[in-house]
Amino acid sequence: MANIARWAASQGHKAIQLPTLGSQFINLVRAAESQEYCDELIAVCAQAGVEISELSTHLQGRLVAVHPAFDALFDDFAPAHLRGQPQVRTEWAIEQLKLAARASQRLGLKAHATFSGALFWPYIYPWPQRPSGLVEQGFEELARRWLPILECFEEAGVDLCYEIHPGEDLHDGASFERFLQAVDHHTRAAILYDPSHLLLQQMDYLGFIDRYHERIRMFHVKDAEFRPDARSGVYGGYQGWVERPGRFRS
Repeated sequence: MANIARWAASQGHKAIQLPTLGSQFINLVRAAESQEYCDELIAVCAQAGVEISELSTHLQGRLVAVHPAFDALFDDFAPAHLRGQPQVRTEWAIEQLKLAARASQRLGLKAHATFSGALFWPYIYPWPQRPSGLVEQGFEELARRWLPILECFEEAGVDLCYEIHPGEDLHDGASFERFLQAVDHHTRAAILYDPSHLLLQQMDYLGFIDRYHERIRMFHVKDAEFRPDARSGVYGGYQGWVERPGRFRS
């Protein structure tokens, strides 16, 4: 923790967003339970010349909702003793988010970064057409898993910001709207805005701000480009990140 804080300060950064998977930077269980521990983390950062802007549970959030087709791939994000046990892994991930809410409160933070997970991403562009009601059922289940978490963030006074990202069920404005409706427009359901992920979907990323600014509570930035040709476009033809038309340049 001290090393990454000093490095960030040396690069001119004023704050750091801490990932919480593993214990390299923060012990999430301890941070949720101990104000003394959180005060120590704040002091370490202050001594280095930075502060903690947010905590992140991107990978744990992804494990809140995993389609069975991706079980083997996402097992690597879970602790070894949970692998091969999708239901137990989901319960662990939900508890991780609840811990993050309490840890964020103890650290005096106002927003938290995560992913929504993906129960029905494999059906994003289906052939044959997906069955009627499948998406509705998916959003109902997604809401069932996330509502207790959102309530924990409400109790902590922290906004839960979903990064709008391809590969997640919440990947654009339309999917975020459907989720928002499913969780009854929960006041803590917010957006982590990263225009690179919208650019690579060929969306109006500036218009997105106009439309959803009241729910945008966090911001990521990196350079990205989309250069389609006669060979491939948005889907990228299974090419690696360097060769595909849409790619990050950070």
